[in-house]
Amino acid sequence: MKNLAFVDGQNLYLGTMQNNWKADHSKLRVYLKDKYNAIEAYYFLGYVSEDQQTLYNSLQKAGFIVSFKEHNKELLAKKKGNVDTDIVFEAMKTLIENKDFDRIVLVSGDGDYKKLVDYLISKDKFEKILFPNKEFASSLYKSLGSEYYDYLDNVKTHIEHK
Repeated sequence: MKNLAFVDGQNLYLGTMQNNWKADHSKLRVYLKDKYNAIEAYYFLGYVSEDQQTLYNSLQKAGFIVSFKEHNKELLAKKKGNVDTDIVFEAMKTLIENKDFDRIVLVSGDGDYKKLVDYLISKDKFEKILFPNKEFASSLYKSLGSEYYDYLDNVKTHIEHK
């Protein structure tokens, strides 16, 4: 089985930080590969900033394919890192282009992905959504069967940055 992983970087960061821990990018990438057979893992970030170059290097070194949200330079300071549409677009593009993969793993608790998740399930192209934070996982996912979701808190000891 060859799966693809899509990580909402802002959601992962904020979700774990609210529970007073931080994911180690290398450990997370290994976890996605070993547990979910993610042959490729895409990490979506909201904006580009030179002072974050260490983070970008860390993500690439860990094996993530880094994708940045496109912004107008004049509006950068006013924009938040909303990557939802980029993730939905890339997931749908992989389906349309018949990319060689079996299923998609999503790392986010954002309810904006619910329609995508439902569609992927209907096409047998969805593996799992991994919620960074139990308390803030969108209530829209309550109707999902437990086979379609898990919490990163459950594997915190394996993926936590120390």
